[in-house]
Amino acid sequence: MPGPGTAVTIGAYDGVHLGHRALLHDLSERAEAAGLSTVVVTFDRHPATVVRPESAPTQLTDLDQKMELLADCGIGRTLVIPFDHTRAEESAEDFVKEVLVDTLAARLVVVGQDFHFGRRRQGNVAMLTDLGQGYGFDVVGVGLTGNGAEPVSSTRIRTLVREGDVAAAAELLGRPHEVRGPVVHGDGRGGPELGFPTANLEIARDIALPADGIYAGYFNRVDGTVHQAAISVGRRPTFYQPGATSVLVEAYLLDFDDDLYGEPGRVSFVCRLRDERRFDSADALIAQMREDVAATQRALR
Repeated sequence: MPGPGTAVTIGAYDGVHLGHRALLHDLSERAEAAGLSTVVVTFDRHPATVVRPESAPTQLTDLDQKMELLADCGIGRTLVIPFDHTRAEESAEDFVKEVLVDTLAARLVVVGQDFHFGRRRQGNVAMLTDLGQGYGFDVVGVGLTGNGAEPVSSTRIRTLVREGDVAAAAELLGRPHEVRGPVVHGDGRGGPELGFPTANLEIARDIALPADGIYAGYFNRVDGTVHQAAISVGRRPTFYQPGATSVLVEAYLLDFDDDLYGEPGRVSFVCRLRDERRFDSADALIAQMREDVAATQRALR
């Protein structure tokens, strides 16, 4: 059984992508060899939302999904630290003493080579190593390369998602990009008028959405069932003027016809089918939607 000491990693872990997973695997192997339990230290929000909210990035995962993904990696515990202005002003030395030493009794710390922490990002791997010598823990800085030679970063994945290249993003994530939210009422046009009833998801504003367009993917229900879905991300330009509506995520489930209102939904994006565009009539849109459903079936076959 692991002893009282811990092997710890620290970071935002947004997306828990393949680079993160490689680091976590490294942490687990080192911990097992040393007889230590594993702990991930992360935060209840991205630190940038506090220290530079005007340029804070959108998130690849909400906190619940991040916790699920970390648990899937076999990590013993995840410590979620509230990040506020007081925490942002904390010195790197105080963070190490409070969290790594007094709370976790760290004996090993594994972080990315570009890891920074503490007030004004003053802490780095070199400083952490120096502090570890005084407090009795070892430090290892590793590159987040996933399964290949190129670094994997949450920033790169966000860019791919924003550009609509969800297939390339999935290669770096190790799974399709997923967004979550309750199914809410839309404008009621999908079923009665178009013949394609959709589940409209209310997505938190800080979650990364793909570029406007039509995608093939899956809708995951709360009961665990999974349905093929043609997914629209956009502003419905056939019916609304540019800028008149916010971005909406709508999923047409190919093999399902029932009421989902109020149910938590999860939509995952496998590949992009086409750009969003305006049609001259509802009939033209319906014809295209039939083609989108066929294209979704081919893509997911």
